[in-house]
Amino acid sequence: MTLLAPTGSGQPPPAPPAARSGRRRLLPYLLLLPGAAWLLIFFGVPLVQLAAASLYDPSGSLSTGYAMTWAVSNYPDVLQAYWPQFLRSFGYAGLALVLALLLGYPLAYAIAQKAGRWNNLLLVCVVAPMFTSFLVRTLAWKTILSDNGALVGLLRDVHLLAPDGRLLATPFAVVLGLTYNFLPFLVLPLYASLERLDHRLLEAATDLYASPVQAFRRVTLPLSMPGLVAGTLLFFIPASGDYINAELLGTPNEYMIGNVIDSAFLVRLDYPQGAALSFLLMAAILAVVFGYLRRAGTEEVV
Repeated sequence: MTLLAPTGSGQPPPAPPAARSGRRRLLPYLLLLPGAAWLLIFFGVPLVQLAAASLYDPSGSLSTGYAMTWAVSNYPDVLQAYWPQFLRSFGYAGLALVLALLLGYPLAYAIAQKAGRWNNLLLVCVVAPMFTSFLVRTLAWKTILSDNGALVGLLRDVHLLAPDGRLLATPFAVVLGLTYNFLPFLVLPLYASLERLDHRLLEAATDLYASPVQAFRRVTLPLSMPGLVAGTLLFFIPASGDYINAELLGTPNEYMIGNVIDSAFLVRLDYPQGAALSFLLMAAILAVVFGYLRRAGTEEVV
């Protein structure tokens, strides 16, 4: 006697191949949903609110309220009033970037190509300062550069600094602080590119009678361009909007646009002005970044 398997076994029938294929196509989008929701809530919505605040009536206040008058004139007004701080911000960030490249490229190359078994330890040394607060690191530089500090005393003793000269509260101090605080953002992408450098290419360049300078210019530098581009952007973008270094290591004569935005929101409570300055800063940074990427891409192709 043959026993028949029960039809109601409790197991659902297998999904057709078309349904399984559709679920697989939807899976990447489902994985993107948490990140997209995060960006929408904590970036998109505040950005829209900031754009609206930049168009408020500048005669309003927190006590009386702000009226939406679509005051586009806020933008040329703040640009006319604070263009020196804009130029100073990009000037300080550019100088700090040049100094960081002079320090960071040889450091990244040495860690990637020459350090051997010590490279992990040296990488930890590069990122170790970031284990402490940004504010604490900047205050440490304020102590180092103080008028009564050992560094200023030494420079005065060897007559590299005038008896009444100082390092603190100068543009030099602000640029030095920017360089120190954001240097790891430049070194780490450079290290990632240089660490993958194929030594056989350098040997081939030597076999073709290339000098060390020619080998660097024709082989090492082009192959490290992805890390160089990423590192310069990661350094320049936060440095141009920074205000802590100018606040602690400089004077109002060294204030950057970030200091003006901070004052507009927290001291003067002028929200339309602060929002307009923020959008102008974002627009200026985007213009610089797109111009730099376009030029870097053109040079890489050439």
